Amino acid sequence: QVQLVESGGGLVQAGGSLGLSCAASGNIVSTNDMGWYRQAPGKQRELVASITRGGRTKYADSVKGRFTISRDNAKNTVYLQMNSLKSGDTAVYYCSAKIRRVLDIFRDYWGQGTQVTVSS
Repeated sequence: QVQLVESGGGLVQAGGSLGLSCAASGNIVSTNDMGWYRQAPGKQRELVASITRGGRTKYADSVKGRFTISRDNAKNTVYLQMNSLKSGDTAVYYCSAKIRRVLDIFRDYWGQGTQVTVSS
């Protein structure tokens, strides 16, 4: 069974910074794209940032220049550094990864979510 465990959420004032991490575990053979999504109350889940195994990144326009996604392939871990946080960044943040387990195909897996609250 694959597990994605997120950490690092919390409460921060506007203009502050937070770092999130997400570690995948469980008979993993290979990990491809990894990413962070978020869902605010009453809104649909949206992509925040993604990163390929080779390190190519993509960001939502709303976070470009403020957030940085990175990964450690050896640790099957993805990170999200969030700077200059705004109240509009308040949401539950989920990590996602395309993972292949032993004797299986690549599948999408999700973390349980971590709350990020930005106070104005």
